[in-house]
Amino acid sequence: MNKEEFLYRFNLLQHGDSCHNYQHNSPLKSAAVLIALVNNSDTDDINTSGLQVLLTKRASHLKHHPSQISFPGGKVEPTDKNLIHTALREAQEEIGLSPDTVSIVGQLPHYEVISGYQVTPIVAVIDTPQSYQKDANEVDEIFQVPLQHFLQPQNHRTIVSYRNGQHHNVHFFLYKHYNIWGATAAMIKDLVEHIK
Repeated sequence: MNKEEFLYRFNLLQHGDSCHNYQHNSPLKSAAVLIALVNNSDTDDINTSGLQVLLTKRASHLKHHPSQISFPGGKVEPTDKNLIHTALREAQEEIGLSPDTVSIVGQLPHYEVISGYQVTPIVAVIDTPQSYQKDANEVDEIFQVPLQHFLQPQNHRTIVSYRNGQHHNVHFFLYKHYNIWGATAAMIKDLVEHIK
């Protein structure tokens, strides 16, 4: 899928219900993540052409979600102007992504996660080639997955999990040696469902 088709579909359609049905039982802290789609339309390589989803592998020593695949992002700080500012600030801190290179498209619904956060995904497009600089205290790896991979239903899996007597769906996408699951996979699934 190219940038123009993605933007047309994302902006034309209203968001439906989220596939993410986990609800936390205690007060939540606010956080935001950046779902950045890298526009590689200038390349002739079929494996890297079109939109690529920018992901990170979290550092293994982190308290919350160690070694999991995630989007750049984190908790809202008192100095943040809004959730977009939070997502952009965190992406700059974690992977060296300059906010000037990011075009905000919109956002997805909030997600409640097991670590006690209400996470808002901010959707954006990056049109210019980037050289990332990871913060080793937070990120082990930075990589991209073709959006097309997530658009193929056979690449999506769901299991039902139970916590505190409640069931909720846990979503998975496998890509090469990466296991993308949980809230990150739910956000991807919701984005895919929105633009299909």
